[in-house]
Amino acid sequence: MATEDKNRATAAAILPLVGGAANVASIAHCMTRLRLGLHDRSLVDDEALKALPAVMGVVEDDTYQIVLGPGTVARVTPEFEHLVEEGREAAPAPAAASTASSAPAVSAEELAAQGAAIKAQQKAKNTTPFKLFLRRIANIFVPLIPALIGCGIIAGLNGLLVNLEWLPAVTPALAAMASGFMALIAVFVGYNTAKEFGGTPILGGAVAAIIVFPGVANIDAFGQTLSPGQGGVLGALGAAVLAVYVEKWCRRWVPEALDVLVTPTLTVLISGLATIFGLMYVAGEISSAIGTFADWLLSNGGAGAGFVLGGLFLPLVMLGLHQALIPIHTTLIEQQGYTVLLPILAMAGAGQVGAAMAVYVRLPRNESIRRTIKSALPAGLLGVGEPLIYGVSLPLGRPFVTACVGGAFGGGFVGLFHQLGDTVGSTAIGPSGWALFPLLDGNHSLGSTLAIYAGGLLAGYVAGFLATYFFGFGKDLLTEFNVSQEPAPSTIAATGSTPRETTPGTRGGPDSGDTDPGSPEKAPVRV
Repeated sequence: MATEDKNRATAAAILPLVGGAANVASIAHCMTRLRLGLHDRSLVDDEALKALPAVMGVVEDDTYQIVLGPGTVARVTPEFEHLVEEGREAAPAPAAASTASSAPAVSAEELAAQGAAIKAQQKAKNTTPFKLFLRRIANIFVPLIPALIGCGIIAGLNGLLVNLEWLPAVTPALAAMASGFMALIAVFVGYNTAKEFGGTPILGGAVAAIIVFPGVANIDAFGQTLSPGQGGVLGALGAAVLAVYVEKWCRRWVPEALDVLVTPTLTVLISGLATIFGLMYVAGEISSAIGTFADWLLSNGGAGAGFVLGGLFLPLVMLGLHQALIPIHTTLIEQQGYTVLLPILAMAGAGQVGAAMAVYVRLPRNESIRRTIKSALPAGLLGVGEPLIYGVSLPLGRPFVTACVGGAFGGGFVGLFHQLGDTVGSTAIGPSGWALFPLLDGNHSLGSTLAIYAGGLLAGYVAGFLATYFFGFGKDLLTEFNVSQEPAPSTIAATGSTPRETTPGTRGGPDSGDTDPGSPEKAPVRV
C-alpha cells in the first residue's frame, strides 16, 4: 500500500508540471521512461520536473520523455493515466506550470543546460527520413521487450535446472513458458508493424501468422520447401508493411458497402501470397546472413571487433542509428537463442560509469556535480545511463570521449573471449549493466559466461576511469569546474533543502535500446 501511495504521489507531482491533464495528448512508457505527447510544450516546467526525487532526467524528442527508471515507470504510468482521466473530467483547461521558484544556478545545472542544448541540436539532426524510419522500426520492437525479458529469464532458469538435473518434472513446463512467445513473435511483430504504419493491427498479425504456421512446410518456393518460421521477424515486418499498403489501396477504391468484406479479404490474400512465394524466402536468406556475419565478425575480429563496437555504440546512439540494431538483435535471439552483440554494446555503459567515477575524483570541490554523480551512479550501474551521459560526460566534452574508450576496452575483452571460443550472449534486449546478468547465456557453462561478462564490465570501469582521470580534463576545465558551487544559505532557507541535481538523458542501452537520444535514443538503449 505504501508503494502504491508513493507511485500515486509521483504521478500527482508530475502532472501539473507538464501543463495539467488537458495538456496531455498521449501516454505511453518504455523500459525506463514515461513518454508523453503534449499539446503545448511551453507549459512544461523542466527544472521543477528534474527536481522531483523520482525523476532521473528528461528527454525531449517526438514525445516528452520523463526518465523514472526500470520498474518504477511501469507502476507510475497507470497512476498517471488515472489522474489524467480524472483531471480531464474535472478541469479541461490547461494551466501553465508555475515557474516562480527555480533552483539557483549551480554547476550541475549548467551542465544539464549544456546537455539539453546538445540534445536539441542532435534532435534536429535526427529528423531525416531515414532516421525517422528507424524510429518507427524501434517503435515496433520496444513494446516486445518486457516479454523478451520475462521469457529470457525463465529460459535461463530452465537451463540452469536442466544442467543441474533438478526438478525434471518442472523443466518441460518452464521450457514451454520460455519458448511460447518466441514461437509466435512474428505475429506480434506483424501486429505492431501494421499499427505503427497506419493499418489495421489484426490484419498485420494475420498475415505475419502465415510465417509460423506449420502448414507452410507443404509449400515449395524458389525450388525449396519452406519451413515454419522461415524469414522470422524480418519476414513478418515486411509482410505487415505490405499488408498496410494493400489495405490502404483497398480503402481508397473499394465501395463502402463492400469494404467490410472485400478489404480484409484482399489484404490477407494479396500480401499472404507475396509472403509465401517471396518474402519468406528473401527474409530467410537475410536472417541467415545476419547470423552468419555476426558469428564471423566476432570469431575472426575478436578483440578488435569488440573494441570498435563497444567504443562506437554511444556515438551511434547520438546519431540515432542504434535503432537499426533492434531487429538484428531480435533476429539473432530468434535464430540462436541469444544475441552476441548486446553484451559487447552494453560495455558502453560501463565506460560511462568509470568516467563518472573519475569526474567525481577529479572535482573534489564541486559538491554540485559530485551529488549529481552519486545520485545517478546506481542507475548507471544497472544500465540506465541517461543522467550520466547528458548530465556529466557529454557536456564536459572530453569525459564523453574517454568514456567511449572505456566501453571499447570492455567490448574488446568480451570479443576476445568470443574469438577464443567462449560466446557470451543475451536472451533478451533492453537491460544492460548489472541488470543483464539474469539474461546471459552462452556456449559454455553459466559460470564461465557470467565471469566473462563481469570481466568486461570491470575492464570498462577501469579503462573509463583511467582514461578520464589522466586525459579527460584540461587545465582550463579543471580551473572552471573544480570549485565549490554550493547554493547560498538564503536559498536553502527559502526552499528548506538543497536543490537535488538531476539531469536530462537519452535511453540508451543497446534498445532498449528500448535504447535508445531517446528515439534517437531510444536507449534499452534499455542498453
